[in-house]
Amino acid sequence: MFKQKKPHEKVSELMKSISNPVRVQILLAIGTGEACVCHLEALLGLRQAYISQQLMILRKKKIITSRREGKYIYYRLAKPELLDIVQAAGEIVGVPKNSLVIQDHSSCECPKCSITEEIVFTSQPTRGRA
Repeated sequence: MFKQKKPHEKVSELMKSISNPVRVQILLAIGTGEACVCHLEALLGLRQAYISQQLMILRKKKIITSRREGKYIYYRLAKPELLDIVQAAGEIVGVPKNSLVIQDHSSCECPKCSITEEIVFTSQPTRGRA
């Protein structure tokens, strides 16, 4: 027979699952959208194998979900409210809100990022035209 976890044990388990600094970065990088491993690799500057290990832990704990599109797997938060927890923890320890934002200067070549780059590039206003 399985023992039902107590409420404080469930909270503690969640906090342990996101306690790794790289996992916090992944949660912030995914944010309210989604990202593939190659995007996270380019964004965080970490090796793909290490990121995949951290994603596996987050997925096992049902913190993130994934979907496959061709050869790419995209990850997203199972519950976007987790960002509120991370930001609240940051406030408690005196971290300014804007320092928890991960700036996206990545050079990911997945289809989703390529499309986004094309949209951003082609939607720029042209100068000198009436």
